[in-house]
Amino acid sequence: MCFQRSPNRLLLSLMMLLAAASGCGTSSETSSPTPATGSGDGKLRFAVVPKGTSHEFWKSVHAGAEAAAHELGNVEILWKGPETENDTAGQISVVKNFITSQVDGICLAPNHSQALIDVTAEAGAEGIPVVIFDSGLGEGADKVSYVATDNRQGGVLAGEHLAEAIGHQGKVIMLRYKEGSESTEQREQGFLDAMAKETNIEVISSDQYAGTTTQEAMQKATQLLNKYRDEVDGIFAVCEPNCNGTLEALSQTGLAGKVKFVAFDPSDRLIAGMSDGSVSGIVLQDPYQMGYQSVKALSRHLAGETVEPVISTGEYVATAANQSTPPFDKLLHPEIAD
Repeated sequence: MCFQRSPNRLLLSLMMLLAAASGCGTSSETSSPTPATGSGDGKLRFAVVPKGTSHEFWKSVHAGAEAAAHELGNVEILWKGPETENDTAGQISVVKNFITSQVDGICLAPNHSQALIDVTAEAGAEGIPVVIFDSGLGEGADKVSYVATDNRQGGVLAGEHLAEAIGHQGKVIMLRYKEGSESTEQREQGFLDAMAKETNIEVISSDQYAGTTTQEAMQKATQLLNKYRDEVDGIFAVCEPNCNGTLEALSQTGLAGKVKFVAFDPSDRLIAGMSDGSVSGIVLQDPYQMGYQSVKALSRHLAGETVEPVISTGEYVATAANQSTPPFDKLLHPEIAD
């Protein structure tokens, strides 16, 4: 015997089927995956994290990174770092925040070769590739590439130029920067290697750290210049804030121009010093290319291309004689970001 379904039951069945279909549709829409990479406008988000943000050097790195992003067209630069280069905890915090926000890649200038290893490894564990630039990172974390000056060779060039400036005989001072800064440690070693080849030059001080600010460097350089003022013939400082402080110390002690001074990285005051004789030479890097090449390397990696493990951006020595000629003129006055 067949039973005929009542109209009410039929209507109820139809309503249940429609509700189920509607529910499936809603569930499918809300569970559809959001894009794993990129910003809201489809661009890849690259975090660029400098050692600090206050010096001209880093502003030029920023300009290079932005130029590369503009050229690529599909990259957005997220620029952030600690204000001062001795704020390692602050830099780690910046990187951690970028990891949390799931950026597509990180370009990092570690201000300590060991302290940034763990957070770099953390980025890798989250699938975020990292390019290291300017200053090296110790073993323990993967990186796409290392984009930098050959800092040891830069130190060698500084030593050779200072030796020439004092006639390959006399006594010299080297001011260190801070412990754990791989780039400046390489410069210091390169300088000492160059001095070791000079049989008539004595390094009378090479173990003093000038610190990360111009004021700290001025104080330390003043102490050393006063202590050795009757002996010292030359002095070398290894980065922009140290050099600015050292030049001020030379001026205040009355030794500017008398004690030959080789700097590393330019500033307006140091450049002027080449013209007035208080600075014998400035070892130059190319921070613009560091930013540019770091972003390009990260982009190539994400596109599945092979990236060189080390990308050198060059090192040069500017003097009063060559400062107005290529490439020194451009390197002494690199483009900077606003």
